[in-house]
Amino acid sequence: MLTPTRRPLRRLAVPAIIILPLLAAGLPALAAQAAPESPVRINEVESDGGVPGDWIELMNTGTEAADVSGMILRDNDDTHTLVLPAGTSIAAGGFLAVDTEVEYGLGKADSARLFAADGSTLIDSYTWTAHARTTYGRCPDGVGEFLTTVAPTKGAANDCGTTTPSATPTPSNTASPGPTAVPVTARAWPGGSEVSTLDVANSFGDNLSGLDYEAGATAAQDAIWAVRNGPSTLYRLVPNAQGWGPDSSGAIALRYADGTGDPDAEGVTLTDAGAAGGVFVSTERNNSASKISRPSVLRFDVSSPAATLNASMEWNLVSDLPAVAPNSGLEAIEWIPDAALVAAGFRDERSGAAYDPALYPDHGTGLFFVGLEANGNIYAYALNQVNGSFHRVATLSSGFPGVMDLEYEAETGALWAACDDTCNGRTALLRVGDNGAFAVTELNERPGNMPNVNNEGFTFAPDTRCENGVKPVFWSDDNQTDGHALRGGTLACAAVTPEPSVSPSPTVSPEPSVSPSPTVSPEPTVSPEPSVSPEPSVSPEPSVSPSPSVSPSPTASSTPSATSMPSGTAGPSTQPTAPAGSAVVPSERALTPALSGLISAPAAASPGQTVRVSVGTARAGESVEMWLFSTPVHLGTFIVAADGTIQVTLPGTIPTGAHRLVLATPAGEVLGWTPITIGGAPAGLAGTGAEAVLPLALVALLLLGGGLILRRRSATSAA
Repeated sequence: MLTPTRRPLRRLAVPAIIILPLLAAGLPALAAQAAPESPVRINEVESDGGVPGDWIELMNTGTEAADVSGMILRDNDDTHTLVLPAGTSIAAGGFLAVDTEVEYGLGKADSARLFAADGSTLIDSYTWTAHARTTYGRCPDGVGEFLTTVAPTKGAANDCGTTTPSATPTPSNTASPGPTAVPVTARAWPGGSEVSTLDVANSFGDNLSGLDYEAGATAAQDAIWAVRNGPSTLYRLVPNAQGWGPDSSGAIALRYADGTGDPDAEGVTLTDAGAAGGVFVSTERNNSASKISRPSVLRFDVSSPAATLNASMEWNLVSDLPAVAPNSGLEAIEWIPDAALVAAGFRDERSGAAYDPALYPDHGTGLFFVGLEANGNIYAYALNQVNGSFHRVATLSSGFPGVMDLEYEAETGALWAACDDTCNGRTALLRVGDNGAFAVTELNERPGNMPNVNNEGFTFAPDTRCENGVKPVFWSDDNQTDGHALRGGTLACAAVTPEPSVSPSPTVSPEPSVSPSPTVSPEPTVSPEPSVSPEPSVSPEPSVSPSPSVSPSPTASSTPSATSMPSGTAGPSTQPTAPAGSAVVPSERALTPALSGLISAPAAASPGQTVRVSVGTARAGESVEMWLFSTPVHLGTFIVAADGTIQVTLPGTIPTGAHRLVLATPAGEVLGWTPITIGGAPAGLAGTGAEAVLPLALVALLLLGGGLILRRRSATSAA
């Protein structure tokens, strides 16, 4: 006789045996209960020039003290381990800064990872591809995205500033209110879309920075002056079989006037006297004393054949410039002749009147414009060439969060300001307006086939080198991406205004001769050449994190899994428009608060779920790219429906937690982003939605069927 307590057990036994192979076959099962999340987060990272060295700051976002004893901090190398001592805790809302250099240093392209005491459970992580100008910190503390802070705040709340600059310049000038320029919209690069490497692979290493073009009597005698910021080096580049390379003098080491130090050389320029009048270099600090800001302009006499040059003059501008972190100082420099400034009606902010060169004795025949990396402002100085004194003449805004290089175009009277991958490689043109102040009048995307890399140098040839309406233009990549630091392309000459050959962004207004229809397919040249690699941060090394988010999901390809338009909307019946691999990965640094909320999606979703993303009816018919961050995963290329939406299917293997949906152009320009939390099991696997009803019903029937079978067998046995 069967006891009542055994019948339920036997009823459940058979369904359990049935369910196990079904689960192995991929049918739904209840998700395992997740372990409680730690309230501790990585809050700020100093990877370059910290006190006393590199450090990682943790924050307790909880309401009670958090015990962090035994927790482990690693960089992107699993063998680099720092264990927090027993008895270590962080007060509620408090901070703990951990000096990592007792065990390891943090690199230029590295990660900070926090693990539980078991050494395998990842609690939090952050990955970067270049040193921050200051530090990387969450804004707001503990919960926000990582941004470049205004200043390091070790062990305290992050200095995020009152606002975060947008990557899109807005015409403005602090020297005088009301510039005459009108708001500008980024246009396609005004030249060819093709970009090629010009240096022998791995010939410069990292840190090649500012560039300046010097025209000779003939094109064969032209030169490009270049500086490397560490170790401090000056090059004179000349044409060669590869493209361009150092002349016979090779690498020239730079020192301060007393023969000591290692100036952090970032920018370089010449006056109208050419190299014979000296080479002028903008510097951020002395690398030999890297924790002290020293924003200086140095002059070098290059007529000497010596392999090491001492500065013949130094203008240390620290007393006149805003206080900045040591690695956020003078990044760019350019010289503009007095005659051009006077002719343009340039205004002197010191006198409040038209610029009069006679007010500045011994300053030479022009002004030096220097760009500050920390705030994107440009400062014009009269530098006394005899006694080393200086006077600020004007202050202007590039509109960028940081200026990497400056170049004056004599033929147009425009001062070009270049930004790096923070701004997707854009350049801004500033001209003197009716009020005598420089203001942004044009904004350009980078060339269509230029990867979004850390370009810190920018220069071009004069119009005397024009051929077929274009002239050479050059960029230097501080990261030496794919082994190359020098790249070249073409720029339209001043007398020629050709239609851009590539439109890297759907938002760029086409030239009048181009059909404005948003359904026009991109030209074949939109796709980067196969030889052009995306920026290094695209695919972190698998060792960065044990989380599945380290490597993009195999299902997250360049072709979206959702192909049809939402029902009831007008538009094409299919959404993919570009071949796989054509989209440029956006820079995570471009995901600024200013772009947050410009698109909308459900606040939460499950892996594998299809979500409706609203991008605005103004983009109806446009081809856009969708990405999932923080590890960039391409979700596909889509045509926006008439109601301003797209249907995006999330990868089935996406890890749970906080993510960001990012809308971008094929060229990698971020158009907007929104946070999304992934939780629960994959859609259709004991998750949410109607998709789960049938599988759950099947399990219920199996459970019921198993019970009935056992009852029948039990009755038969009893009989």
